[in-house]
Amino acid sequence: MQKYRYEEIAAEMEANILEGRLKPGHKLPSVRALKLKYNIGLSTVQNAYEYLMIKGLVASIPKSGYYVSGPKREDREGQKSLKGPARIVVHDAIFKNNLSVITAHADPQKKHSITEFNVAAPGEFFIPQKLLLRTMQQVIREKGAGLLRYYPSNGSEFLKEHLARRATTYHSRFRAEELIITDGAIQAFYIALASVTAPGDVIAIESPCIFSMLEVVKNLRLKVIEIPVHEGSGFDVAFLKRAAEQAMLKAIVLTPNFHNPTGALLADADKKELLTIAQSRGIPIIENDVFGDLNFSGTRPLNIQSMDNSGLVMTFSSFSKTLAPGIRLGWLSPGRFFKQAEQLKFSLGSTVSPIYQESIAKLLASSSYDRHVRKFRMQLAAQAYHTINLISEFFPGSTRISQPKGGYSIWLKMEKKVNMKLFYKHCEQNGIRFTPGSAFSFSNVFEQHFRIVFASKYTPQREEMLKLAGKIASDCTL
Repeated sequence: MQKYRYEEIAAEMEANILEGRLKPGHKLPSVRALKLKYNIGLSTVQNAYEYLMIKGLVASIPKSGYYVSGPKREDREGQKSLKGPARIVVHDAIFKNNLSVITAHADPQKKHSITEFNVAAPGEFFIPQKLLLRTMQQVIREKGAGLLRYYPSNGSEFLKEHLARRATTYHSRFRAEELIITDGAIQAFYIALASVTAPGDVIAIESPCIFSMLEVVKNLRLKVIEIPVHEGSGFDVAFLKRAAEQAMLKAIVLTPNFHNPTGALLADADKKELLTIAQSRGIPIIENDVFGDLNFSGTRPLNIQSMDNSGLVMTFSSFSKTLAPGIRLGWLSPGRFFKQAEQLKFSLGSTVSPIYQESIAKLLASSSYDRHVRKFRMQLAAQAYHTINLISEFFPGSTRISQPKGGYSIWLKMEKKVNMKLFYKHCEQNGIRFTPGSAFSFSNVFEQHFRIVFASKYTPQREEMLKLAGKIASDCTL
């Protein structure tokens, strides 16, 4: 994909920093100075600096300007504590009532007092409400009563054509006639996994892994080998290789692009190696790409499917993370497993909401969706950088912080001396909610971890709540 102007300017500055021409502490040119130098808009310069800030190369000091950053805390202290399981163990897919901490709600009458950092959905400020409502109104005027009829079970052909066409911009080769439109990403995942497994089968799944996917695994009565996801490099391909040698894996499940909760991005070389392992043993790969459009810098990353000529890769995604949580529309490219997936989709219901299908198709047919995503991912990058700064300043100094390269979330680990149950309890009492690490695994390896979602705009109150959480963490240290 073609680079935006701000990315070109940021890349030039990044090279100067990494090659040592600009040292830590060096003051960088002002926004207005760069505007004049490159003959560009102020927003383009600001986007370039936000790009560099999210990569940890530049810091902004209020009323002073931009400076080259020094090494961050997590760079100095290493990343071992952010890793998942170290041994190959086959687990039964059983939760220890972990979902109670995710789905619990306070008194509804006090809902306004809850500051939620656990909801992985765009906040109201980031939802393109006018664009979505205007598009839906246009669709209703144009399609009228046709929206009240059944649509094809696999989805609108017009929508699938535009999904396939857009995928070519990041080198994916989805065949429109073999795409399946689903009621969100989780239904797509269920269809993919159920198409290639039976109860009792063993699968390899990323660890940590988003709890909604773990629930699907549990309901399908599968056994799992948890593959560590490292904050810096993502899915541990070497660990997967050992697992494949020791167990008969029926599927590999991962989020290669901006993993939830770490925000890690798997390198293209690792994607290719993973694909080689799967192809050598005939193991289907199910890749979750719901955050693939939300890169903070550079071009949109490749899917594993774009490297595959065997049909073993099944890719799924949705629009609930990039547009609005209420847009219940996902899609699945099932590869060689199309017939099985098609039958499962039909058994789950014949039609996804016609108005959603037509509205998304209309957005993809124009440049509206990509314009929104470009703005949204830069907003998320700024949110991520601000969140990391707040955590670094107000949480205990030993807190380990992931550095997301895209997506919605930051993965944190507290020292063992922090009483996490007490931490969550006191946070809840003060109207603050996070997602505990225990919800991201069938094992107990993430008891000291938790996830923060930064997809809601910061207000002074929201900032104060995160600062208070940092104080609570200090107070809960034994």
